[in-house]
Amino acid sequence: MTPLEMESRIVRYGDLQPCKTAFIDAHTPGSDQKENFTIIGGGVSESPDQHVHIAIPHGFNIGAAGQPPKCRNSLHSHRTAEVFFVLKGRWRFFWGRYGTAGEVTLEEGDIINIPTGIFRGFENIGTDYGMIMAVLGGDDAGGGVIWAPQVIEDAKDHGLVLGDNGKLYDSKRGATLPEGVKPMPLLSEEELKTYPEPSTQEVVPYYVARYLDMVALSDRKPALVIGENGMLRDKPGFEVGFMTRESASAEMHSHDKPSVLMPMRGHWRVEWEGGHGATLAPGDTMSVPENLMHNAVPSMTGHASLFHVVATGDPAGLTWTQ
Repeated sequence: MTPLEMESRIVRYGDLQPCKTAFIDAHTPGSDQKENFTIIGGGVSESPDQHVHIAIPHGFNIGAAGQPPKCRNSLHSHRTAEVFFVLKGRWRFFWGRYGTAGEVTLEEGDIINIPTGIFRGFENIGTDYGMIMAVLGGDDAGGGVIWAPQVIEDAKDHGLVLGDNGKLYDSKRGATLPEGVKPMPLLSEEELKTYPEPSTQEVVPYYVARYLDMVALSDRKPALVIGENGMLRDKPGFEVGFMTRESASAEMHSHDKPSVLMPMRGHWRVEWEGGHGATLAPGDTMSVPENLMHNAVPSMTGHASLFHVVATGDPAGLTWTQ
C-alpha cells in the first residue's frame, strides 16, 4: 500500500472529530460536556451527528471518550465486550443498578475489560481534560446501548427522547418521534433483576490490568493483556496485546485479519512492505490491513508502549465468567 493509502487508515489524535450529542444523557447536567469519538467501525452512537473516521469492518469497534473534570458517563450496559484504557487523566469506573455495587480508579495506561451484562459508568476525577480509548466487541458493537431506567427518565427533563429504533430526538431542536416510533421502553423490575451486582473484589482481580504490570510482563516479548491465555482471560472476539521498547521487534509480520495499533507512550515507527512507513504518537490509531507485512518499533529514545488489537474470529458475545 502507498503512504497515501495507509494515511487514510491513520486517525491522528489532533484530527479526532467529537460528537457532543452522541447519547441520551447529552443534556443531563453532569454529563453534558462529554465528547464521544467513533474511530473505527460504526460505534454505538445514538446521534446522526456522530462522525465515523474509518468505517472498515474489523470485527470490533474503536472509540474514545473525552471529558473535563467531574464529568461522568451515565449508567449503561452492552451485550458485547467494552474495554477501556486510560490515555490521559485519572478516571473512576463504577457499576451496578445505581452505580454503587463497586468501583475502581484507573491511572494512565491502566486497562479494564468491563464485564458484559452489568450497568457501568465512568467519570473523570482528574484535574484536566481526560481521554479514554475504547474497544467494543463485534462489528455492530452488540446492537447498541442499554440504559439504566433513571438515565432515560432524567433525559426527558432535558429534552432528549430515545426512540425504540435506537435514535435520539431532541425536543430543544423541535424534533418529535416519527410516526410508528415509540419511546424506548424502560427495563422492567423483572428484567433489572437479571443484571448482576458484582463487588469490587469480584471485578478488579479478573478484569483490570495495571500499566506497570503490563510494562513488567512485556520486558522480553509482547504481553497478551486480553485473550484466552491473557492477563485478563477472555474471548470477546478480539485480543489486546501490549508491547514496550524492550519487546518491540523489527521483524516483519502480518495478521489474517485487520489489526489496530494504538500508542500509549512515546513515538512509534510503523513500516510496511514496499519500504514505506509512518510515525504514530500517543492517541493516534492506525488500522493495518490483513495480510500486510509490517512492524512497529519506537522511533525516539525514552519509554515507549503500544496497545495492539486484532480480531480472533470468536463470537463477540458475553464476557467469560470467572
